[in-house]
Amino acid sequence: MGSALKGKEDKSQWKELIEDISVLQWVFSFLFLGVACLLLMIYLMFTSLWLIPTLYFSWQIYDWHTPERGGRRTKFVRNWKVWKHYRDYFPVKLVKTAELNPSKNYIMGCHPHGIMCVGAFSCFSTYHNGFAETFPGIYPVLAILAGLFRLPLFREYILSAGLLPVSKESLDFLLSRTGVGNAVVIIIGGAEESLTSSPGVNTVVMKHRKGRDTNKTRRLTETNLYVGRQLQALFKQIMGFAPCLFTGGRWLLLPFRRPVTTVVGCPITVPKVDSPSQEQVDHYHSLYMKALSELFHKHKTSCGLAETHELRFI
Repeated sequence: MGSALKGKEDKSQWKELIEDISVLQWVFSFLFLGVACLLLMIYLMFTSLWLIPTLYFSWQIYDWHTPERGGRRTKFVRNWKVWKHYRDYFPVKLVKTAELNPSKNYIMGCHPHGIMCVGAFSCFSTYHNGFAETFPGIYPVLAILAGLFRLPLFREYILSAGLLPVSKESLDFLLSRTGVGNAVVIIIGGAEESLTSSPGVNTVVMKHRKGRDTNKTRRLTETNLYVGRQLQALFKQIMGFAPCLFTGGRWLLLPFRRPVTTVVGCPITVPKVDSPSQEQVDHYHSLYMKALSELFHKHKTSCGLAETHELRFI
């Protein structure tokens, strides 16, 4: 605790400004970049530059299935210096509790969703949190909404960052046809779980979500980065869907500077069964929830939560 406070005090104003900008660009990318790219291409269709979007859309149709076939992994975007400052802003920390065998593939369930999946992106989609050094031979891939890979230009950005769609075709290809040492990270709770992002509350949408080897990952304290659950719930009640409504720290859009710790738990080996019975599914589902609860309670105090803090499954 003392060293963390000392590190914060040692930061210069210039360093803090760089961190603010690094996180702000991520927030704007998360909220607006996909829509902005789509609107730009539509606009260009009605100008003298119409040939550019025409050629691009032709390329996109030709390249339509690439996200489901392993995508395009590049080190360039994942190694940007901006992600180091992004990590330092909170800061984001990765904690290892068990070894991962590089001769196997893994599905990693990540909880909770939070508003913008800060910890998951930093730990599994950049090279600045030491995942490669912590788990040698394991390549993490963060799986996100498949619809984002239909947005022109934006799809090239997220593909270059190593992101893949969370679809059956994509996961099957990555886990069955690209060798071993792959770890697909799925934020299981999805948009529904983001509605539970209230400071001081850890709620996981898990009871009715049932699906190789799996292991669980907890991102403790991420629900404390933004405030906005009541506004989201009200909008969903009126309109039928939940937007990303929140307020953070500086300029309202920046999240609070609070540590985000991602704890990777011990794998649960699941045998390959072509047609599993409901009893088998329920068995491993209960094992997963039990292991997730144990992981949370074991590490919550070291991550800044109170001993009385509870984990709730819905």
